[in-house]
Amino acid sequence: MNTESHFIPKTIGPQTAGLLAGLYDRAQSTFTLSDAQEITGLTPHLASSLLHKATRRGLVSRLKPGVFVIVPPELGSATEYAGDPYLVARRLAEPAPSFISHASAMEIHRMVTQPQFVVFASSPKQIQSRTIRGTEFRFVYVQPEHYFGTTKHWATKQEFVEISDLERTVIDGLRQPEYCGGITEVAKGLWMRNQDMQPAKLVDYALRLGVGAVIRRLGYLLELYGISSEDELARLRETLTDSYMRLDPMLPKEGHHLHRWRLQLNITRDELEAIRSS
Repeated sequence: MNTESHFIPKTIGPQTAGLLAGLYDRAQSTFTLSDAQEITGLTPHLASSLLHKATRRGLVSRLKPGVFVIVPPELGSATEYAGDPYLVARRLAEPAPSFISHASAMEIHRMVTQPQFVVFASSPKQIQSRTIRGTEFRFVYVQPEHYFGTTKHWATKQEFVEISDLERTVIDGLRQPEYCGGITEVAKGLWMRNQDMQPAKLVDYALRLGVGAVIRRLGYLLELYGISSEDELARLRETLTDSYMRLDPMLPKEGHHLHRWRLQLNITRDELEAIRSS
């Protein structure tokens, strides 16, 4: 029986070694062709050729045209590697700005109890969703004037990404609950971190966004859970129009109408109340 291994050593030439050393010095795990040119001093053609060879040897992995990630040496003979998913999402969006949002931000903020298998990011540029190494990256368009309420999240010890802050994460969930598992999951996340929420900031964000459905849903949940003062609730109520909207747009138009918040409660109050004791 032939027991000879088919493992091909990950040989590193001097130029590739210099590139990797330069990237490690910069604390960059993901990088672009331009980064490679800058570090090595090579022309675009030669730098591209160097990266092509490094990819074949399993030293780096290509995420999209012109964007790569270092394959950690501890992975041995593995050549397929996507890197930190949040850093990858940022790189996929570049040169456009982006922030980790919706269910992914909820996971980072410890607002969920189940693992998430899709990485959500918001950007003021239309970016096509894609799957890399089995991970789906879904990009949500946000109008440039609605790009606010973000904070830093350190994805590694050296590299950070922008993510929606606690309050913006709730607002995004109330606006697009389909990217968070529904209003019940958003309500659960709100309650799980209610001690750390700033009600005035939630109200400010909702009013700044100016989406009637968000204002209605936020007011109802803040009042239900006793998170906000009456003054803050009044700021929301004074903007309401006469039209009614569903509490959860993913569910059918059923349930009674609550005049106070112009909402059709297609999730029962009992179901939302039960979140507090779960």
